[in-house]
Amino acid sequence: MFYRDDRLALFIDGWNLHSAARSLGFEIDFRRLLGEFLRRGKLIRAGYYTALNEQEEDSGVRPLIDWLSYNGYKPVTRPAAEVVDPSGRRRFRTRIDLALAVDAMEMSKSIDHAILFSGDGTYRSLVAALQRRGVRVSVVSSIRSNPPMVADELRRQADNFIDLDDLRDLIERVRPGDEQSGGPASTGK
Repeated sequence: MFYRDDRLALFIDGWNLHSAARSLGFEIDFRRLLGEFLRRGKLIRAGYYTALNEQEEDSGVRPLIDWLSYNGYKPVTRPAAEVVDPSGRRRFRTRIDLALAVDAMEMSKSIDHAILFSGDGTYRSLVAALQRRGVRVSVVSSIRSNPPMVADELRRQADNFIDLDDLRDLIERVRPGDEQSGGPASTGK
């Protein structure tokens, strides 16, 4: 699945990764996650994509973004736009998936293997486009969560599917008070 001379890039849909980890009952340690993929190949870039709600300046996302930017990640943020769904609930939306897709396509000539941390089915066409350019694509999400966090069409399109639960022992945040923990907890919007 991974070759030592592979040029790797991580494309992390922050909200999706956070939701999958939370549904599995753990938090991501981003220092350990980066270290794991540095061991699996030549890591070219680790992008973390998330929306920021400007009205929530003190949310947990801002400290995470700051920490990531100083610790080997390239955070990409977009402002969240408030929308009201048909049932009258306020929600925040952004097109962070478009930013992730553009970056992945731009990097496709510089990488051998893309690792997409998302289960969102809208990425299926991105995965297919990367594969047509000769890039292998692994999708990291979960089918063990309730409900499953990965769209079936995305999982079928990927060259490899990695259940986030299988990475738990390698990337789980160590409980507070333990000196080995690194970086803010997994947070996303």
